[in-house]
Order: sequence, then structure tokens, then C-alpha cells
Amino acid sequence: MEAYIVAAVRTAGGRRNGRLAGWHPNDLGGAILSAAVERSGIDPAAVDDVIMGCVSQAGEQGLHIGRNAVLASILPESVPAVSIDRQCGSSQQAIHFAAQAVMSGTQDVVIAAGVESMSRVPMGITALAGTGAKPFSQKVLDRFGTSGFSQFQGAEMMAKKHGFSREELDAYALETHRRAAVATERGDFAEEIVPLEVDLATGREIHQVDEGIRFDASAEGLASLKNLAEGGVITAGNASQVCDGASAVMVVSGQALRDHGLTPLARIVNLTVTAGDPVIMLEEPLFATDRALRRAGLSIADIDLYEVNEAFAPVPMAWLKHVGADPDRLNVNGGAIALGHPLGASGTKLMATLVHALRKNGRRYGLQTMCEGGGIANVTIVEAL
Repeated sequence: MEAYIVAAVRTAGGRRNGRLAGWHPNDLGGAILSAAVERSGIDPAAVDDVIMGCVSQAGEQGLHIGRNAVLASILPESVPAVSIDRQCGSSQQAIHFAAQAVMSGTQDVVIAAGVESMSRVPMGITALAGTGAKPFSQKVLDRFGTSGFSQFQGAEMMAKKHGFSREELDAYALETHRRAAVATERGDFAEEIVPLEVDLATGREIHQVDEGIRFDASAEGLASLKNLAEGGVITAGNASQVCDGASAVMVVSGQALRDHGLTPLARIVNLTVTAGDPVIMLEEPLFATDRALRRAGLSIADIDLYEVNEAFAPVPMAWLKHVGADPDRLNVNGGAIALGHPLGASGTKLMATLVHALRKNGRRYGLQTMCEGGGIANVTIVEAL
């Protein structure tokens, strides 16, 4: 059985304590679920399930954010939900679970979604809960000969392993800001962004432009930033931005297409997830992509556009080098360095951008991947329709 995407939407990213900081995560998630239903044109009661990705499931994102987002949406209370955490790949995994449910024939209409308010629920808060909390046992640390696992350390390790200089990383970052700025000015995000009302000191406004894009970004400005670690190459400028946001993708069966008169945007071709070294942590998308392409019977030359999450610049740069991909097809509308990385919402956010970019440019195949805490990576291949 096949699985199809019939709606793919996201909010415009909000900077830390920026334009979306006033939105409670329940309401932010609810707004994007409502938008997915409205864009598809389906009866809200026809939705079988909601799978909501969220990394920091504490505080305002605690006590089952997925269910609470449903209750804040236009969906009836009869629609169930589940909240999942595969770190940065949470909502990309939500797509996988949704597609698997549809392809198995157990469900026909599932919304994969994600939400993260990094302003209101700070990153890492779940590791701090309780006195002296230690997420990693000594047995785990001893197994890998480390005193701890750090994505920042992993990014430095990747840059060193693959031979990237600070100047090369900054040049990549500058290009992603340029691409995001051009895409925004060209209106390329119009189909995927859901406008939201925000209350500001200056009055009520509509938020529909990604707040993290530096339209005046310069090589000099990036070069002036301090390294996050002494002697390192990673800076706030060549790493992803803290971001508030939500996103959703509706996945349906062929039967649902016919029963509800839905218009498919894309067909899901391949779902792959792999895991590897948890110390370097961020390198797994390279190897996961190799496996996904083999399983799909495709080569990288067959893929027209790729979205590789820019958690840190060395990740997509190493991916390009390893896979032998065309840099002109990578993150063509910019990536998380400019647009922001709202953790649990990034998976469906990237899919929204990928699906609409494929259709807008008349392209066929798209591939999405991202690095995830613990050395995991998801890869999703879709065919635009």
C-alpha cells in the first residue's frame, strides 16, 4: 500500500524571546494541526491519529503535548494523539510512523507534526529535572570512554575529521542566509507558511516571515563571532538558531484520497532510520543516506533536491562530501542556520519546505535527513506529484 502527503505546513520561525514567544506550545501546535486539516479540505473527524514530535517534554510542553495540541485545535476530542521524542528527528520520525500506519492498512489519515517553543521551554530542561539528575549512567559513559555526550563536541569532531576550516564553515553559513533571504523575497515559502497573529509592544501583527534570517549577513560579521570552544571552529553563526515553531504533514492512504477527494502533493518512497557512534553523534546522516538510496534503488543523481538539517555547518558539508551530492540541490531555500531549528518541529518543517520546493520547481524526487541526539539519523525520500 502507498502513503501520500496531502498537506505540509509550518509556522514561520520565531527567534528566542521573539515574535512567537507569546504563544503557548499547546496553542502553537493546535494552530498548525488546524491549518493542516484546513489545507487538505478533509473533515476533521476523519483524522485517525496525531503523532506529535517534541524534544523538551516538560513544563508547558509536558503532560502529553500531542493530546493538548489536539484539544487546542479544530480537531474533535475523539481524535487521539501520541507524543514522541527522537531528539531533533522527532517529527521526521512522526512522518515515518504515520506512513507506516497508513501503509500497513491500520489507519487511513494521520497527521505527523512537531512543536517546540524554545523560548518558553529551554533546551536541555528535561536533563535538569530533579536534584543531581544524570541522564547517562556510568556504564554507558565507560562503554564509550567519555565523560559525557555533547552535540557541540560532535560538531567540532566532524569539522576536524572532514577537514573543514572556520572560514569554510562561515562561507557555508553566509550562503544559507543568502538563499533564505532570496527565497523569502521571491515568495517561495508562501505555500507552506501559516500566518499567525502575534501581540507585540507595537500592537497586533501577522507573523509570516522567518525571524532568524539575516538579510544583511556578511563574511565580516560572521568572522567577528567568537568560537564556542577555545581552539574550535563552531560559532553561533555557523550553527543552527534557537527557534520557536510548529509544523505538520498529513499522510493518507490511497483509499482516503478517493473517499475524501483529496489532492496528493507527494508520495512517500522510502523510510530509513539508522544509528551509529553516539560520541561524534552528528555523522549518521551520511551512512543513513547510503542505506536509504540502496533500499530505494536510487542513486544520489536521481534525487532532485535534498534537505539536510543544518544543526551545525559541518553536518551538511560532510554529507555533501561523503554522498557526492550536488551543492546546488542542497537546502536550496536556506537551512536552519538562517531559518532556525525548532528541535521537535524541524522534521515536518523540512518536509513542508522540501515538498513545496519540488512542486514549485517541477522536480520529482526529494530526500530529507537530519542528525539526532545519540547518533541516530532518519532519511525520508518522497516523489512529488
